Amino acid sequence: MNLSSFKNVFFFSFLLPLLGIAQYTDVINSNRPGLAVSAYAVGKNVVQAEFGMLYEQQDHTDLNTDSNILGADLALRYGLLVEQLEIKYEGTFINQNISFNNFGFDETRTDFSRNRLGIKYLIYDRYKDPERNKPNLYSWRANNLFQLKNLIPSVSVYGGATFNLGDNPFYPEIPTITYRGMVATQSRLTPRMVLITNVAYDRISSDDPELSYLISISHAFRNPKWSAFVEHQGIDSDRYADLLLRTGVAHLFNENFQADINLGASFKNTPSRIFISTGFSYRWDFHRDELKPVDQQNVGEKISRKAMKKRKKGKRKKKDKIDF
Repeated sequence: MNLSSFKNVFFFSFLLPLLGIAQYTDVINSNRPGLAVSAYAVGKNVVQAEFGMLYEQQDHTDLNTDSNILGADLALRYGLLVEQLEIKYEGTFINQNISFNNFGFDETRTDFSRNRLGIKYLIYDRYKDPERNKPNLYSWRANNLFQLKNLIPSVSVYGGATFNLGDNPFYPEIPTITYRGMVATQSRLTPRMVLITNVAYDRISSDDPELSYLISISHAFRNPKWSAFVEHQGIDSDRYADLLLRTGVAHLFNENFQADINLGASFKNTPSRIFISTGFSYRWDFHRDELKPVDQQNVGEKISRKAMKKRKKGKRKKKDKIDF
């Protein structure tokens, strides 16, 4: 499939009327400390900011260069119109100091290494059916240990654009606007462990598109305020290809505020990369539960009219027996 066909198929499928119910939670749902994107939206009328500071050391053996990078990244998320829809901005601004050891001079590069805006939509919620959330009263194993069916994920799709403004030294020949598509999945392996995967195709309309994937596993400790994660990332393009590994921890201070730290490295030396990042996530929760008419509620949210009549009839019989 060529790039033009890919764009048409992706955006056509994205605009179809999709079905799904996002799971708004009472506790903040952050994509930090890793880069993997959750399948779920933040919830209607929720505003969320995810901010981080980063440092990276890069050494390139073939070019005989070494450099250090300081930067900041920011993600702004907003639950728009419906529970399962989210609009998101992601930006990373960095300052890179490079030493060209073969030539004896240094260079400084400063600009956005990431600057994009997009929309994510949950198309399938694995736990939309309340029956799947009920505990098994007869099996501790079924409630606490991994089962193959737990791999069935919730799925969301993402469509957006990457902006390359001005004379960007990191992307000198990339058009001002290019497109990005992604599929994100999320599986609850156990009550304490979550698997997230992302497959993304970035800079679609450029001469140098980038295919990448992310696999992330998060684990909540017995103290639920602490969690840890391990994440693997693969990147493939004509400009740059790499395999990265990162890990870190997050601490929940309250239902709206989380802090985190992570570190990672690459698997090769062209360039070799070692990096560390720390940050926080905060949300402003303006979410309100919507009251639905009985005939519009989902299975598990209502009692059928027939069941209500039986209940009332049972109450009347019980009352008659007592009165007698």
